[in-house]
Amino acid sequence: RQMKQQLESVRSGFLLLLAAFIWGIAFVAQSVGMDYMGPCTFNAARFFIGGVVLLPVIWTKERMEAKKGAAEASAKKNKSGVLLPGGVCCGIALCAASLLQQFGIRYTSVGKAGFLTTLYIVIVPLLGIFVRRIPGVKVWCSVVVALIGMYLLCISGSVRIGLGDGLVIGCAFVFSIHILVVDHFAEQVDGVKLSCLQFLTSGVICLVLAFLTEHPSWNALFAGIVPVLYAGVLSSGVGYTLQVVGQKKVEPTAASLLLSMESVFSVLAGWVILGQKLSARELLGCALVFTAVICVQLPDKKKTKQVEIA
Repeated sequence: RQMKQQLESVRSGFLLLLAAFIWGIAFVAQSVGMDYMGPCTFNAARFFIGGVVLLPVIWTKERMEAKKGAAEASAKKNKSGVLLPGGVCCGIALCAASLLQQFGIRYTSVGKAGFLTTLYIVIVPLLGIFVRRIPGVKVWCSVVVALIGMYLLCISGSVRIGLGDGLVIGCAFVFSIHILVVDHFAEQVDGVKLSCLQFLTSGVICLVLAFLTEHPSWNALFAGIVPVLYAGVLSSGVGYTLQVVGQKKVEPTAASLLLSMESVFSVLAGWVILGQKLSARELLGCALVFTAVICVQLPDKKKTKQVEIA
């Protein structure tokens, strides 16, 4: 049984790393998409596409469960009154965080945005204290190492908090809340359905804001269809679903560390795809973040997932 739990933990960790890889490349798609449309229009399109992509997945999954005789148990699980409010809560948090990030990318560099967004690896354990969750020493040490690594990786020269930086820092805070909200609902409902509902919720909110503050048009949407499709199908539909499914067996702070690998993958993607070379400083940053991610996944000698405050 212990071996099975360890395998499930490793599998979940791999899913979160895969989500981080997809999101790392998505920073480029988000930046390019802003050349064709406003932040609200871009996010509305990507989230609706992400939700629609999951509909056939849900249909196929339900048919497979019906053949296995598991449909009744699954229906009871998702009719407990948790799925809808869970999807709406996750969607609101995701919408707020994504809009802050999208607006922030307008006024700061992609590399700096990647670093500031992954500040959630510090914010998550701090917020966890307020819900009586204190991570162990190993996780805190990994957080420090990862922060140093991401600084070396993404920041060069002096660091000034401008408008874009402030927006992305706000995005990191809201993403931290999103991680904790997902953690709360993921074990109670079907992960794919929860992900689909959060996308549709985010899409509706962003669409209303787009008509109120921007001038969305089909021409602009088709002109930027490539970055929209990547952000919708892969970053939203696949990436956030991997997060929801992966977090079922991974403690929130450890999950945030794994997801923070997106900053590493974004730089590596620029190196491989765009021919941008990595300096010795950036390579050291990659190594430190990777080391932190590996360390946080190593099993503890004592079976203590978290410490409760009495």
